[in-house]
Amino acid sequence: MTIATTPKALAFLDEELARLESEGLLRRPRLPDAELLVLCSNDYLGFGREALAPMQAPGGAGASALVSGHGPAHVEGERAIASWLGTEACLLFSSGYAANVGTVSSLAGKGDLILSDALNHASIIDGCRLSGATVRVFPHRDLDAVARLLGELRGAHRRCVLVSESYFSMDGTVADLAGLRALADRFDSVLVVDEAHALGIYGSGGRGRCALEGVSADALIGTLGKSFGLQGAFVAGSSSLRLYLWNRARSFVFSTAMSPAIAAMIPARVAAVAGSDALRARSLGFADRVRQVLVEGGATVIGEGPIVAWVVGDARVAVAVQARLRELGLWVAAIRPPTVPPGTARLRITASARLTDSEEALVLRALAEAARSIHQP
Repeated sequence: MTIATTPKALAFLDEELARLESEGLLRRPRLPDAELLVLCSNDYLGFGREALAPMQAPGGAGASALVSGHGPAHVEGERAIASWLGTEACLLFSSGYAANVGTVSSLAGKGDLILSDALNHASIIDGCRLSGATVRVFPHRDLDAVARLLGELRGAHRRCVLVSESYFSMDGTVADLAGLRALADRFDSVLVVDEAHALGIYGSGGRGRCALEGVSADALIGTLGKSFGLQGAFVAGSSSLRLYLWNRARSFVFSTAMSPAIAAMIPARVAAVAGSDALRARSLGFADRVRQVLVEGGATVIGEGPIVAWVVGDARVAVAVQARLRELGLWVAAIRPPTVPPGTARLRITASARLTDSEEALVLRALAEAARSIHQP
């Protein structure tokens, strides 16, 4: 039976949806248009576009890893990632959200302290909230603030966790990982680094910004759904960390294990990502050209790397620019609060390495036209 109207008890849903629409914040499900060039995917190296070979492993794990869902494909996938990153061990999760929530919430609890960057992903924020620990959010990339908070609060807490993204997904900014590592060592704290958007792009063999800066994270969190073009995530570190998360990370313990079919593809995809220096260079070069045409058109652009954040401020303006770019053949997402702070709505453009020269030329012309229409009317 189909319910034609909203039940009275859920009338507030329509009111809230109307409010979101009036503020330019309403999001609606939308299927991709095959005729549009997608410039908002996190598939930086383009592996997600590739058709998968016929599956040689089961599609479903059938249970959580602790019950019976962890099999040979998971073991080999974890070994491949650990070997690539140079860590003792690795643990596969069903998603990046699950990896961040489970790791952060299990490493700290009541009586502990977590210091988290102000621009960390929502999954890190939720992990902090679920932990029950004392949480302090420090201004974005402000090491002086971190040092001050540690000096004031560390002594009164049993354990301390410093958590930061290495490459921030909405701004394209990078963390001072060496500075965070030094403070973690000085104040006997655990350093958790989310490398979701850096792996595949930065560092030798795409090993991320920790590798690029020569920094060892106590827990390195990565995703398979971005540069790897697959699905799922992982946490890499010591064997003790892996066993601890196996027992204590609730998002791992109480979730069906990753599909064995996906896990079986990890070793080959690790090798492909590691050998993709040309794709990394193409993505970064294209991003630089995108920044240039936007700045020449009067746009405010922040960040570096494959994520180009074109900040327009008002959410309604962002939606209007998104619509104009769609008319010009591009699919670019308008990023609005609460994903970003109020007054900082933006178009988040990601530079794919797999666009052809003619497609890149089309993108640059369209972005230049859109930028001029907004900033140089």
